[in-house]
Amino acid sequence: MSIEARKIRLVMHLRKSGITDTRVLSAIERVPREAFLPEHFLHRAYEDSALPIGHGQTISQPLVVAKMTQELELGPTHRVLEVGTGSGYQAAVLSCLVARIWTIERHKPLLKVAKERFQALAIDNITARAGDGSLGWPGQDNFDRMILTAAAGEDPPPELLKQLALGGIMMAPLTITDENGVRGQKLVKLRKTRNGLEREEMWPVKFVPLVPGEAQAEEVPSL
Repeated sequence: MSIEARKIRLVMHLRKSGITDTRVLSAIERVPREAFLPEHFLHRAYEDSALPIGHGQTISQPLVVAKMTQELELGPTHRVLEVGTGSGYQAAVLSCLVARIWTIERHKPLLKVAKERFQALAIDNITARAGDGSLGWPGQDNFDRMILTAAAGEDPPPELLKQLALGGIMMAPLTITDENGVRGQKLVKLRKTRNGLEREEMWPVKFVPLVPGEAQAEEVPSL
């Protein structure tokens, strides 16, 4: 099966799975997921599965990418902060839908490769840097939207909430304890209002943890 056929099959699967925003579906179709994977995983680019990219990190499952993107309620003038660049795939999808994206990655080698991918694909509305994602982007604030691709504990970091604009939306995997005392991750949609945060727990997910601290410069291990 050709790459185009696999891509069409994936988009149809996303549609059947509840992705109704045609702009999101179009972005998934436009962004070549194979460009964000190690070479030996290219044949799996359009499977609906997460895949390893090194450093214990993964490129997210396409359905999760599409759901998080849809729930952000994106507009063409929005300014978006992403915490956890990873392969760069999520940022590339967002780049089709908004004015500008700022993205932070803790692992410098992963960031270097992601920036090379953005350049190769002529994506010019993404600004990327290495740093501690829990601190947000010092010098920038009033982000319309935020997306965390790493689990931030029971609550999002306070510095990120400070940088979220009034009326802004954050999508974040958080640790939730259910009525039986069982802890697990759920994707949570947070909306910043004048009266505080509106919080909506959505669906179970499994993300790597958000680790505060200095950006890491170790070599990317082979997979």
